[in-house]
Amino acid sequence: MRSAQPTVLGYMKSQPEVLARTYANKDVFVKPFVEYFLKNDIRKIIFFGSGTSYNVSNIAAYYFKQMVGIDAEAHYPTVYQYYDCANRYNLVDNSQIMCVGISQSGTSISTVNMLEYARSQGFSTLALTSDVSSELTKHVDVVCELLVGPELTPPETKGYTTSLMSVYLWALEVSRVKKTISEEQYQKYCSELETLINDFDDVVKESEAWYDRVKTTILNSDRIYVLGYGIDYGSMLEGWLKISEMLRYPTVGYELEEFMHGATTTLKSNVTIIMIGSDERELERMHVIRKAFLNYTKRVHVISCGDLIRDVTDRDIIFKGNYNKYIAPLAYTVPMQFVAAKGAKEIGIDTNIWPFTEVSGHLQEEE
Repeated sequence: MRSAQPTVLGYMKSQPEVLARTYANKDVFVKPFVEYFLKNDIRKIIFFGSGTSYNVSNIAAYYFKQMVGIDAEAHYPTVYQYYDCANRYNLVDNSQIMCVGISQSGTSISTVNMLEYARSQGFSTLALTSDVSSELTKHVDVVCELLVGPELTPPETKGYTTSLMSVYLWALEVSRVKKTISEEQYQKYCSELETLINDFDDVVKESEAWYDRVKTTILNSDRIYVLGYGIDYGSMLEGWLKISEMLRYPTVGYELEEFMHGATTTLKSNVTIIMIGSDERELERMHVIRKAFLNYTKRVHVISCGDLIRDVTDRDIIFKGNYNKYIAPLAYTVPMQFVAAKGAKEIGIDTNIWPFTEVSGHLQEEE
C-alpha cells in the first residue's frame, strides 16, 4: 500500500515527538558546539540564515547576548558578506569570532557563500543542518546535526521549533560552563524546558482549537499584521513568514512600537492583528496599544501564556503553562502555523506545491 504524501499539518502535529527526541539526544549537537566555542575562546558570535533560519538566528543572538553575555548578532548572509565587516576594529583575533550558518537543508545559496567567505578570512565557522553531507558542511570547521528528521514539504514548521530549541540548548550549556548562570539556574531552566516539551501536545491541540474558533474573521481579512517585541521579535518574523508563504494573504510583521509610527493609519474593521504578548519590558505598553486597536478593529488576537495577559477574550490564545521568556517562543509560533497551513488548506491552496519556480534560493541537485 502506498504511503500518504507528507503534509505541513502532519509535520506540525509531529512537533511534540520531534522535540522530545531532540532533547533526549541533545549531546549530539550540544557537545561539539560547546567544545569548539571553548577551544577558540569565542568573543563574538554571528548567526546567519535565510527565511526560517534567519528567524531562528534572530532569537539565537538574543540568547547569547542575554544568557551568555557576549556580543551576538543575526544577519542576512548576502547583505553581511557584501556590506559589513565582522572584525572592523581588529579588537580580537578572527578565530575568536564564530560565524554560525543555519540551514535545515544545507543548500541555502547565500548561507553557503557566506560561510565559505568567513572561513577564507580565518573566522571560526560552524553549521547547524539536518543534512550532514550537504554543500554547507563543506565550508565550515564543525557541523552540528539538526535532529529534525525529514521535512519534505517546502514550508518548514517542525524545522523551526527544532532549530530554536537547539540554539537555546547551545546557549544554556555555554552559560553553565562559563558560569554566567548558576548550577541551580541551569537545572531550573532544564526542568522548565522539559515541562514545555511534555506539554507540547497540548500546545498543538490548543493552537488548532484556537484557529478553529477564530478562522472565520481571519480568513475574511483584507490584511494581517503580526506584532512582536523583545525575544519575540523573532517569533513575529516566523509567524509573518509562515502566513505569507502558505496562506498568501497580504501579511506584514512589525516590532510593536514601530507599528505605531505610521502603519496604524491602515487600521480598519476587516484588518486582523496578531500580537505576541512576551514577558518583556514592553508588556504593559502592549496592553495599552491593544486597547487602542480595539477602537478600529475587533480582530485583535493575543498569543501568550500563564497569567501575563489581562482582559483575555475568546480571540486570544493563552497557553496554560507559565513558560519563561526564553522558551515561550517555541509555543508562540504554533498558532500562526495553523493560521498558515490549515487556513491554506481551507481556501484550496496546496502547500506541497511551490508556486514560484523561476529562481531558487537553494542549490539544486544536478539532473
